[in-house]
Amino acid sequence: MSEVGYGARELKRARYAVATVFCVHGAVTGSFATRVPWIQEHAGVSAGQLGIALAFPALGASVAMPLAGWVSHRFGARTALRGLLALWTLALILPSLAPNLAVLCVALFAYGASAGMSDVAMNALGVEVENRLDRSIMSSLHGMWSVGALIGSAAGTLAAHLGSDARLHHLLAAVTLTVVGFIACGGVLDLRATEDEEPPPRFALPPRSALLIGAVGFCAVFAEGASLDWSAVYLRDVLDTSAGLAAACTTAFTLTMAVARLAGDRIVDRFGAVRTVRVGGVGAALGGLLVVVAPNPAVAMVGFGLMGLGIAVVVPLAFAAAGRSGPNPSQAIAGVATITYTSGLIAPSAIGTVADATSLVVSFGLVTFLACGLAVFAGVLRTGDRTRTKPAEVSPASAGAHGQGS
Repeated sequence: MSEVGYGARELKRARYAVATVFCVHGAVTGSFATRVPWIQEHAGVSAGQLGIALAFPALGASVAMPLAGWVSHRFGARTALRGLLALWTLALILPSLAPNLAVLCVALFAYGASAGMSDVAMNALGVEVENRLDRSIMSSLHGMWSVGALIGSAAGTLAAHLGSDARLHHLLAAVTLTVVGFIACGGVLDLRATEDEEPPPRFALPPRSALLIGAVGFCAVFAEGASLDWSAVYLRDVLDTSAGLAAACTTAFTLTMAVARLAGDRIVDRFGAVRTVRVGGVGAALGGLLVVVAPNPAVAMVGFGLMGLGIAVVVPLAFAAAGRSGPNPSQAIAGVATITYTSGLIAPSAIGTVADATSLVVSFGLVTFLACGLAVFAGVLRTGDRTRTKPAEVSPASAGAHGQGS
């Protein structure tokens, strides 16, 4: 892998460039999520059919993620990220054009595939910048993703309030984000494969290390997805609170996650990845317990806030650990990303299924149990613990090959 030398100024620029990429990626998600009701009405699908369609983004991401390493090896890290991010931002246009369920499923599959590949590429480049800076930045990068999602959601909420056509809204958003992403990618690290370097496989099973790291990420994303999709319902149905206060709980949880991620790097640098996740797991479990036993909405909201704080930095640290876990970082990152995407897919439906069979209180008992797993199994993130080891020297081959959450 050939590369130019990078000084402090170039690395600082690369960090800001990758942070902007994360923000753009999140803005696409926020823009899409707010217009799902419009898309459902335009496609003429029922709630059950919409649920089927919304499984296709995760399916597309899972299938396409392993390709990200090969694309980066073939075209170079910077060019690959620029192309993959453009595919993702432009894919925002597709779902709103779907006239029926079949086309919507195909559109969402393509939407998810481009999301997954760009996610792997940007996370891998983020790990590479973190290695060269020799200090944690992954938490704040994911915080920027949350900021982007909030910006996209706010713009989408305004567009929906004004009654705008989602096709026009998503076209304007896609063009704007594509331009911003294209410019931002010009500042990321430009790593390229040498002529005699073997390309990574286009498709490969994740290594065992990625499965263990991904399991920790699974627990965090499950709690995140459950809280985002069900916290408002929990307050309304279990604690009989108003719709406004219930919605405010979800917004507060999202903001808590974003703030904790933006501030998380300093904590990780001081205490290490393993200790941070263990303490966070205890906090998340305590938060889940408060939700389960809450006698009133205030206690439940505190519980959801503690869960948000406890799980906020887990996924960024899982990606960082995967990027340093072996000779093929791109394969490990893709494996962890696939597991976390799967968790985000099944969490909302799993909570609903358990609630139908028992109650929402029991459902969040399951969330609390999984949160305990963060504290128990945090040790598998030791490869990403900067207080115990120096950052691993990522081989040029793997660096170029690998150059992401809910």
